[in-house]
Amino acid sequence: MKLITSLVILGTALGSAAETAPNRYLSLKQEMRQAIARGNAWLKSQQKPAGHWDDEGIPAFTALALTAATRDPNFDRKAPFPESVEKGYTWLLGQQKDDGGIYNRGLSVYNTATSVTALVSAGREGYEPAIVKARKHLIDNQWDIGKKKETDNPNDGGVGYGSKNDHTDMSNTYLAIEAIALSKKVIEDGKHGDQPDLDWDAAVTFLSRSQNLTKTNDQPWASDDEKNKGGFIYTPGDSKAGEDKLPDGRTALRSYGSISYAGLLSFVYAKVSADDPRVVAVKEWLGKNYTVTENPGMGAQGLYYYYQTMSKALAAANVTTLKLEGGKEADWRKELGEKLLATQRENGSWVNENARWMESNPVLVTAYTVLSLEQIYDAIPEK
Repeated sequence: MKLITSLVILGTALGSAAETAPNRYLSLKQEMRQAIARGNAWLKSQQKPAGHWDDEGIPAFTALALTAATRDPNFDRKAPFPESVEKGYTWLLGQQKDDGGIYNRGLSVYNTATSVTALVSAGREGYEPAIVKARKHLIDNQWDIGKKKETDNPNDGGVGYGSKNDHTDMSNTYLAIEAIALSKKVIEDGKHGDQPDLDWDAAVTFLSRSQNLTKTNDQPWASDDEKNKGGFIYTPGDSKAGEDKLPDGRTALRSYGSISYAGLLSFVYAKVSADDPRVVAVKEWLGKNYTVTENPGMGAQGLYYYYQTMSKALAAANVTTLKLEGGKEADWRKELGEKLLATQRENGSWVNENARWMESNPVLVTAYTVLSLEQIYDAIPEK
């Protein structure tokens, strides 16, 4: 099995700016390479004797640390795995359940999706049977409560935490979509027999129903007001960023940064065209709200998760510079890279002072940040 890192990048465009200044990222790449190495060295020091990272009840911690280790530009994939990496994968595989999921204390989709991505990143043929089983678990968790009728449940096509008794959401859906897309190479040659696939049309419907765009969203809450048009909310009918009262008396659910980047990335993996109005609209919202100092709409909450979705989405969408308001453009790779370098602590780790969504946990945040730096590093043109 080939390493699927290239799927994350999806053929990043070189761009005319890179052609006119081929060495402008040279220093940044060197600094990022060093920061990545220091971050992974710190993560290695945090591994538990059993092979996992942090809370054994949440395999995602281990999966994220392993993905960070194997995507490190300093990592030699042709050589035998270091003992820590080998031990980590052995532990992770040991958590797989009979239903294919890789989880312990619930949250089966979140844990399984991050684990599939880690297993794919290893590039080992021996991990393929586990990937196939876990991939099916994710597909089985796609909702179809409305059974494809006109009265479909707004949750249909999406994926939740692993229960069909509450709701689906953009976070779990994007992670599942990413893992399913990255693992496609494992099953497409047929050697593992006929395998199911995600209902991609239904997934796109769910994505559309999570976006503030009345042209393509059939839900009554969707808004085209200037502040929110094109951006995404957490799940149809609910935004973690709150509400806006509009002049006409209606209530708009606020779009916010991390989930809007998750929406863009999901559209890319679902092969929605770059000139599709939904893709155009979310890029416009992201350009209007571009920043590397906060998670737009959420402030410091989920900041490093935001950096993760931002780096993955813009790389996958072939965005060399992001178009901003007033004709300006942002060199997101340089600006985000420099921001992350500036926030690394002396011991090599990162942490968010805001604790929401577990971001006071340095293992989680360091893994997020190392992965973001690796994504930026791989997205920079060679020449």
